[in-house]
Amino acid sequence: MQRRQLIRGLGATSLALGAFAGGVGNAQSKSQFRWKMVTAWPKNFPGLGTGANTLADLIGEMSGGRIEIRVFGAGELVPAFEIFDAVSRGTAEMGHGSAYYWKGKSEAAQFFTTVPFGLTAQEINGWIFYGGGLELWKELYAEFGLIPAPCGNTGVQMGGWFNKEINSVEDLKGLKMRIPGLGGEVLARAGGTPVNLPGGELFSALQKGTIDATEWVGPYNDLSFGLYKAAKYYYYPGWHEPGAILEALINKKALETLPADLQAIVLNACRVANQDMLAEYSARDPVALQTLLTKHNVELRRFPPDVLARLRTISDEVVAEVGQRDPLASRVYSSYKKFLNQSKEWSRLAELAYLQARDQTT
Repeated sequence: MQRRQLIRGLGATSLALGAFAGGVGNAQSKSQFRWKMVTAWPKNFPGLGTGANTLADLIGEMSGGRIEIRVFGAGELVPAFEIFDAVSRGTAEMGHGSAYYWKGKSEAAQFFTTVPFGLTAQEINGWIFYGGGLELWKELYAEFGLIPAPCGNTGVQMGGWFNKEINSVEDLKGLKMRIPGLGGEVLARAGGTPVNLPGGELFSALQKGTIDATEWVGPYNDLSFGLYKAAKYYYYPGWHEPGAILEALINKKALETLPADLQAIVLNACRVANQDMLAEYSARDPVALQTLLTKHNVELRRFPPDVLARLRTISDEVVAEVGQRDPLASRVYSSYKKFLNQSKEWSRLAELAYLQARDQTT
C-alpha cells in the first residue's frame, strides 16, 4: 500500500510540473516510448524482482504514461548473467542487476556493488552521490554504451547458510560456497571454492550438495527461497556484503532519444527506487528473522572472531590487488578507500557509539 501511494504521489507531482511547463494534455499527446527491462532476478521475487517492478511503475507514473516499461525476469528474455550485454547491444533499453556480476568486463565493476568489510549502505550512498563514485561508475560503463544508476540496496547482509559448522579458519578450506564478487575472491584465498550461481538455482544446489554453503541476501529473501529447508546453520555477520548496491543499466542511445524531461524522470526514478528498496529491507528483515528463528527453528551462529579476523586480513590484500589491475580500477579503489577511511571515524562516533549506548543494559 505504501509503495502504491508513493508512486501515485510522485506521479501527481510529475503531472503538476508538466502542466506548469506547458499543459498536461500536451505532455500526454507526445509519442509513447515502450521499453524493455531485463533483470538478474526471478520474476516478481520479493525485494529484488519487485524492486525492478517498482522502478518501471515509478517511471510510468512520473512520465504520465509517456514511457511504458515491460519487466522481464531472469531467463524470460535473456539469462540472468547476460543482461549487461543485452542492454549494451540494445536488445533491452534497461537492466536491473548488480555490478559485481560484470567483473569479467572490468575488475573495477565490483566496487559498485559492495566491498568486504567496506562501506555500509548509508556510507555507499554518500560515496556514490557526493564522493565521486557515480562519476567513476559512468566512466567505467561509457565504453559499453551504458549509463549506470544506483537502484536499491539490501543493507548489511547475512553471512549465509551452511551445512557444516565454521569453528575455525580451517573449516573454510575446501568449502564450496556460492559467493560472488570480491567476497568470492577472499574465500578462494582462504582455501574455499567460490561458485557463482543465479538466485533461482541456490536452493537445489544446496539441497543436492552441489555446494556446501550459500550466501544470498538476508532473512527477507532467504525466507522467500526457503533456504532454511536446505541448510542447518545460519551465520552472521555478512562480512562480504555490508551494503550491496542494486543497479539500473540504461542504454545510452535509448536514453538520449528521450526528451530532456523524460531523461530526468528516468534518472530520478532510479534515485527514488534506490531509497525505497533500502527502506523495505529495513522493515522486512527483522520480521523475517523472527519467523526463521521462532517458526522454523533456524540455528543462528556468529562467525568466530578468529575467522572474521582472518577474512578481514585477506580482504584487505585482495581488494588492494584488484584495485591495481588496471588504471581505472586503481582510480576507483583510491576513491573508495579515501571515502572509507574518512567514514570510519565518523561512523564510530555516530552510528556505532549510538547503537552501543542504545543496547547497553544497566
